[in-house]
Amino acid sequence: MEHETHTAHVHHTAAPAATWAMAAQATLHCLTGCAIGEVLGMVVGTALGWGNLPTTLLAIVLAFFFGYSLTLRGVLRAGLGFRAALRVALAADTLSIAVMELVDNGVIVLWPDAMDATLSDVLFWASLAISLAVAFVVTVPVNKWMIGRGKGHAVVHRYHH
Repeated sequence: MEHETHTAHVHHTAAPAATWAMAAQATLHCLTGCAIGEVLGMVVGTALGWGNLPTTLLAIVLAFFFGYSLTLRGVLRAGLGFRAALRVALAADTLSIAVMELVDNGVIVLWPDAMDATLSDVLFWASLAISLAVAFVVTVPVNKWMIGRGKGHAVVHRYHH
């Protein structure tokens, strides 16, 4: 049985004051990973001529993958072992990414003709960009609520020096 050790400095304090700036920063971090995965998934699925469902599923899976990966990178740098870092990333990002993906993909599904747009269509890129912007706006209050309760990105901040 392997025991994980880490050298990270964990600061156990009360839940931080959840400011809008802190929530926006956490959401921007989430948006970065989600956008990388979402855009990559939509581009790959569309370029390969996949249908809407497999393309959307690929985009969602990649959004979670890249979202978690960005958090993992930072927490691993703080000295946490992989398993513990993975638990932190899952706790910090799951709700934020889920809300972002639900809103992002919901906007695209509801946008007339967006699901049928191709890579050369302005509609493809515009609907994707606007859907991510809407998802950001909707997710900021979610992250503010989570940070105020010591959850979400508040968990990640405990490992920053």
